[in-house]
Amino acid sequence: MSKTNLAKLILFLVIVGVVLYFALRLRTPHPVVVGDSAPRFILPSLSRGTIGLSDFRGQVIVLNFWATWCPPCIEETPSLENFAVEMREKGVTVIGVSVDEDRTAVQKFVERFRVSYPIALDSNQTVATRYGTFKFPETYIIDRNGKVVEKVIGAINWQDPRMLSFIQDLARGLTRQGK
Repeated sequence: MSKTNLAKLILFLVIVGVVLYFALRLRTPHPVVVGDSAPRFILPSLSRGTIGLSDFRGQVIVLNFWATWCPPCIEETPSLENFAVEMREKGVTVIGVSVDEDRTAVQKFVERFRVSYPIALDSNQTVATRYGTFKFPETYIIDRNGKVVEKVIGAINWQDPRMLSFIQDLARGLTRQGK
């Protein structure tokens, strides 16, 4: 093989490599759907160090993406707080993931609504994007094995007997997990 052909081959391979790198790097992941494993994350916590999904291994997790400037999120917060308190001793943990950029606004919101469940801060929406969250609030219910068993888009009443029953059954292992 001549030096010219070798140089052309090397140049071609470099170009293909660069194109592949950017094609794979810029590809957006598919949104999380029911049946998927919940993507792991570690985020700063509002009240302590960090919060990671693995911190709650073996529990049913209600992962709620929200923002202080979101009217449906504000509407949903009191029922979600009541739900969190009621379900805590049943092996269910609510984790709030705020996408706000202003930590002080989040702190004031948490104080105003007396939110007792852990709050993670995702100000650049890295985790929200990884989950495919596009509307706030958006909630993922994750079983004890780390599988998403339900996705709720928009605000709901967390005191609805159907939701309470579904989560209680899930916590007791009575609901089909990892659909």
